[in-house]
Amino acid sequence: MSEKNALTHHSSLITRVGILGGTFDPPHFGHLTMAAAALAQLQLDQVLFAPVGVQPLKQDRSLAAPEHRARLVELAIAGDPRFVLSRADLDRPGPHYTVDLLSIIQPQYPGAALWFILGEDSLGDLLRWRDPARIIQLARLAVLRRPDYEPDWLTLDHALPDLRARIDWIEHAEIDISASDIRQRLQAGSSIEQFVPPEVLQYILAQQLYRHQP
Repeated sequence: MSEKNALTHHSSLITRVGILGGTFDPPHFGHLTMAAAALAQLQLDQVLFAPVGVQPLKQDRSLAAPEHRARLVELAIAGDPRFVLSRADLDRPGPHYTVDLLSIIQPQYPGAALWFILGEDSLGDLLRWRDPARIIQLARLAVLRRPDYEPDWLTLDHALPDLRARIDWIEHAEIDISASDIRQRLQAGSSIEQFVPPEVLQYILAQQLYRHQP
């Protein structure tokens, strides 16, 4: 379902919405596993996949063009109508911050509860984000546990005393792959078919993406 179609169907029938942001450069099974875990455990009606235009904390390399990344997300999520592409970040000028993304999405789903989906390691970086106090006002955090990671709770609790009450913990099966690993494999001529849906792989090869990106 396109974002346009999603916006025509987000009436009172949609009351629980997850938001998964990221560069999706490219999207892979790890992203789909995260979204599916949050969808099931929080009984969400939809999960929005929201590719960013420019990630403020990841400006050390060039991203694939926004339209390529949007199309890759569409292909990756095509198998589940509850997964929806959101262009809220792509169709606006930067810089792009999570708090702005949530401020745009909230009025698109009036009355719905929002969850921003992130990994436990990203939770540890939350104080580096723009206006984290506002973020946890706009949405609850659906945090995917990492058994080998523990955030600095002393610092987080001091800065955001309401944080723990705004977290829902998600258990999921981690896939040991990242988008940067996939890009490196493509540059090395290695197979990535076990990490991305077939349609995503076909598009990457057809468009010759990531051949020369760092």
